[in-house]
Amino acid sequence: MPAPALTTYTKVITELQAAKLRSILEEKGWEFEAKPYTLYAAAGPKVNVAVYEKGPKVVLQGKGIEDFIKFTFEPEVLGAAELGYEEVHNPSMFAPHIGVDESGKGDFFGPLVIAGAYVDADMARTLREMGVVDSKRIGSDAKIYELARDMRQAQVIHETIVIGPERYNELYAKFGNLNKLLAWGHARIIENMLARVPDCPRALSDQFANPRVLQQALQEKGRGIILEQRTKAESDPAVAAASIFAREKFVQWLDQNSPKIGFTLGKGVSASVKATGVKIVQKLGVEGLAKFSKMHFRTAQEVSAASSST
Repeated sequence: MPAPALTTYTKVITELQAAKLRSILEEKGWEFEAKPYTLYAAAGPKVNVAVYEKGPKVVLQGKGIEDFIKFTFEPEVLGAAELGYEEVHNPSMFAPHIGVDESGKGDFFGPLVIAGAYVDADMARTLREMGVVDSKRIGSDAKIYELARDMRQAQVIHETIVIGPERYNELYAKFGNLNKLLAWGHARIIENMLARVPDCPRALSDQFANPRVLQQALQEKGRGIILEQRTKAESDPAVAAASIFAREKFVQWLDQNSPKIGFTLGKGVSASVKATGVKIVQKLGVEGLAKFSKMHFRTAQEVSAASSST
């Protein structure tokens, strides 16, 4: 069965490459439009191009992007042929391995969720064809749910640990800092995954500030595996899959618990999140707040102080 046609493509480029791409599109008469957070965006035959400020990063969408990449973007902008050669350039992505990632560590409300996913060459290709990328690049909760469902249907081997706020607060008090708590969770996931795929030779996670913290947290099975840590590990298909499974459970927890408290439990630490925190303290007290939030955040003290002054 042939792979489905590529309809989306993302690539980090240099500022010089971004400028070169723009001049090429202008010469070809593409239609430009203003879009938030972009250096520019343009539409051409069966292809939409958006070059985002952060990176810079080019995002291509449309039915004609394979030809555009092969005949314009790669030879004229990148100066290298990459599409279709991923396994040559990044063979480790397609070798059997476990990816580990987490969701919720920067969110005041909700749990810390840690997930692991296993891929081999066939599954790595499947995930790429499905459009599985780092969950932080997916702006819609509905899309997170959809991709997680599709990965289950594709039988991606995975495990998740959901550490609810009350348990999280207990563990944080025990470990004393977030890095040690994260390392404990990552080590648990690796151990659980190795029970599912005992012959897996390697695990990959994002870089810890002190790499030894995770290495020291590994349990019996985990100590026999090659552990890699690197920055931007989410570009790896296994880590990207883990990030989506983790985000799904995090969003699901917020969705399920908002009706219980009678307030929308938002993400992050925004002003609206703090306002909700004040309402929770006024309704249930600080003890009630601890059932829904991470109490070591400075936000907890701010919310408690604000609730007593209103």
